[in-house]
Amino acid sequence: MIERGPIIAVCGAGHADAETVALADAVGYELARAGAIVVCGGLGGVMESACAGAKRGGGLTVGIVPGPDIAAANPYVDVPIATGMEDGRNAIITHTAEAVIALRGSYGTLSEVALALKMGKPVCTLGDWCPIDSVIVYQTPVDAVHGTLALLRSRQKRRSG
Repeated sequence: MIERGPIIAVCGAGHADAETVALADAVGYELARAGAIVVCGGLGGVMESACAGAKRGGGLTVGIVPGPDIAAANPYVDVPIATGMEDGRNAIITHTAEAVIALRGSYGTLSEVALALKMGKPVCTLGDWCPIDSVIVYQTPVDAVHGTLALLRSRQKRRSG
């Protein structure tokens, strides 16, 4: 059996401000350094920055793109998956991920947060922009990554114990 790291979704706006883009890059980098696989919507903004950070950290990236063409994926996506499902791809992202780290976004990001919570998966945010009580809020990329991975390990121990 092939061993792999945890698959973590990084969700956020396709067009983001410079601060959010920098945070996404740092989250992707920290995830890769921790051995995680980054999955995202595969396009620009937060998604591209998270993938760029993950590549800088030596990690693997998966982009679940909304349209029918893998060429739409940002240049940092290792494995592009074309869905032709537009926003419906958010369900694929959240089903694929074992946990979600969400950065400032809009309705698409909130739909990913809601789907992941409905699936019982850990959801963390960077900053307190998300008004959902069951979302865990972290203030730094390092804390978000290490906190998310610790949640996953804790859940895995409970299931196997």
